[in-house]
Amino acid sequence: MSAPTAADRAGENRRLLAKLGLVTLGAFVFCFALVPLYRIACEQVFGIRLDGRPVDAATGAALVVDTSRTITVQFDATIHDERDWQFRPDQIEMKVNPGQVVEAWYTASNLTADTLVAHAVPDVLPRPANPYFSKTECFCFTEQLFQPGESRRMPVRFFVATDLPRDVHTLTLTYTFYNNEQATRREQARVAARTDAPAADPRG
Repeated sequence: MSAPTAADRAGENRRLLAKLGLVTLGAFVFCFALVPLYRIACEQVFGIRLDGRPVDAATGAALVVDTSRTITVQFDATIHDERDWQFRPDQIEMKVNPGQVVEAWYTASNLTADTLVAHAVPDVLPRPANPYFSKTECFCFTEQLFQPGESRRMPVRFFVATDLPRDVHTLTLTYTFYNNEQATRREQARVAARTDAPAADPRG
């Protein structure tokens, strides 16, 4: 068998480059397609608005309150790492009318001697009712920075849409509270940089 010529090797290289190009293109298209899927999952399933803003408060204020119906909203909380955090709702449940803007509170505590950054992921059960539950203000929209040992009450303002199906009488708002590792490292680095900075000479 004769050794491959330069032309043969060049042809093989071109085919290899073509295959790599197709793989790269496929990976790009796949990642690009994940963006709308990720947005749908966050906004529709978890109730997280990726633009960082709550539902327009004016929209909630303009709703007509349906006083003919009463919905029971229950509150729940899950902690991803109980060694670092304490997190609980301040109320077990409340009765609301569809279209009524109401406020509930959760309390979180940093149980460590370190600066931590938390994030809360919300969910509404039963999940088919999720699109009918809207938040105008929520601590879940942003990172929550806690100093060592800090406790803080955090509000969530919401309304239940008036077109909530008639067979739904109870909703559960639940949060999973977890340590945002990347943001925590960022903030702890800032604290360390301030601590390590040389003190100013009082003599000028």
